[in-house]
Amino acid sequence: MTRDIINVQYPVLDHTESIANIEIAVKAVTPANGITIADAFSNKNNSLFIVIDNTGTDSLLTVKAGEAYPNSMLGDIVIELPDGISTIQLQDLSRFEKADGSIDLDFESDFTGTIYAIAKWAGVREVE
Repeated sequence: MTRDIINVQYPVLDHTESIANIEIAVKAVTPANGITIADAFSNKNNSLFIVIDNTGTDSLLTVKAGEAYPNSMLGDIVIELPDGISTIQLQDLSRFEKADGSIDLDFESDFTGTIYAIAKWAGVREVE
């Protein structure tokens, strides 16, 4: 299967560094392809949120087990996606993280909707 890839979107602080703003780009889900969120865990700060807008009927989402032993041995997790918007935060990163820092998601074949992922930037800003 060739997965569709989305990137984590990060807010940008304004010049006062008091307010962060982000323009969200959404991706339509093609269930047969599944989704890979590239570099999903690159900042390791537990701030990743996956937002799914299910425009159809109730459905299921499979969060695929990663490649980090031993937590990946716990396997995939299947969660319910009710009609509407769901926000998912993963707490056990090593269970789902692949070697390249990405995560894979599978959708039921009749799923219709969109997805995006956001996170808080945790790195040190470059000196200007």
